[in-house]
Parts: sequence; C-alpha cells; structure tokens
Amino acid sequence: MTDSTSKPILYSYYRSSCSYRVRIALNLKNIDFTTQAVNLLKNETSSEEHKKLNPKGEVPVLIIDGKTLAQSLPIIEYIDETHSFKPRLLPEDPFKRYQARMISEIIASGIQVFLFLPISFHSFSLKPLQNLSVLKRVGEEKKVAWAHDFIKIGLDAVEKALEESAGRYCVGDEVSIADCCLVPQLYNARRFNVDLTAYPLMTAIEERLSALPAFTDAHPDRQPDFPGDGNQKS
Repeated sequence: MTDSTSKPILYSYYRSSCSYRVRIALNLKNIDFTTQAVNLLKNETSSEEHKKLNPKGEVPVLIIDGKTLAQSLPIIEYIDETHSFKPRLLPEDPFKRYQARMISEIIASGIQVFLFLPISFHSFSLKPLQNLSVLKRVGEEKKVAWAHDFIKIGLDAVEKALEESAGRYCVGDEVSIADCCLVPQLYNARRFNVDLTAYPLMTAIEERLSALPAFTDAHPDRQPDFPGDGNQKS
C-alpha cells in the first residue's frame, strides 16, 4: 500500500472511456500522476494482481492519498472534493450540479448502459455496452452496428439536455464533470462510425474543450500505452 505522500497511480487503458475521463479530471486539477497501463485486449484486468485493486476487474483504478479508488464518476467526485479549487467539477450551484451529474449519468450509465447478455441458459453477465467483453460476445460483424445504435440513443438525450444547460461548456461557462465525460464519449462515437452532424451543441463544446491542455494531454493518442500503429482491435 502506498502512503498519503506518494505520487498518485492511475491504472488505465489508453482507449477506455472511463480511464480517459479520470485523466482529464486529474489534469484539470493539476495533479501529477503516474500511469500504470493495463491492457484490456490481453485481459490483464482479470489477473489476481489487478483484482486485488478492483475485485470487479475493471479500469480505472486510482491510488491516491493512500487510498485505492474505483469507478470513474466517484473517483472524479473524490478528486474534486479533495482539491476544492476551480475548476469545480461539481458546480457549487445545486441545480447546475444536478445538470452536470445528470449528463454524466446519461453517458456513464445510459450510453455505457448496463444490460444482461446471456452466456448460457442459466447464466448471465452484467456488463457495460462499450465494454470489450460485451462486444466480443456480440461478435465482430455485429458489434459496430449494435454499439452505434445505442450510442446514438444516448447522444440524442445528451444533446437535448445541453439545450437547457450549455454555455461555453456542458453546464454554463465552467468546465465540469459532464465535460470530462463528453469528450471521451465522442471519441468512442467516432470509433463506431456515429454521424455527429446531428449534434451541433456537443460538437461545438468538444471543439472548445479540445483547445484546453487538460483535455489534449488526456487524449488516448498521447498515452504511454498507445500502440501508434492503429492495429489494435477493440
């Protein structure tokens, strides 16, 4: 176990939306951290070593302040609450905080929706939509179309929410947890060939966010485990 003075360690996969959003939050708070790459394609999250950190066998895991944290949204909330200076990722205004959480939940629990997929007659697995293990079960030929349809449903809901909440960013003119979630989701939407022309609000927000170093430095292509050859299949 690390002590509270150790440099934070983020167990991350470069293309994981959940890892991506935590990287953005750490950068926004100027928290210097070390990346420990975990290769999902090699099933490294199922190792006994990783399951000691997260028994559910997922990324991200953040070791910070002598504590081991899992699940991206609670991690971001912890970061914001323990580094209570601007940008406040959870807005101080209660309604804006609700809006930021609501948009984040649409993305994290709606687009990366949890659903039951049959493994056998008596066995079911609860997994997120964009989780690699789910997409492998769907099959190579169907996974793009299947993910495409569910992502579009979720993005429709986000765009509608932004009609009420958006300013320069997702909620008003300050970066929030919603922005941390939006940019990784749009990255994955493009991977699944979703046409984003129907979403002018979110793509305009994404363009503004993409000019911020906290977001550019968190991009998958800039991570130590980025393969660089574009040959990895997800």
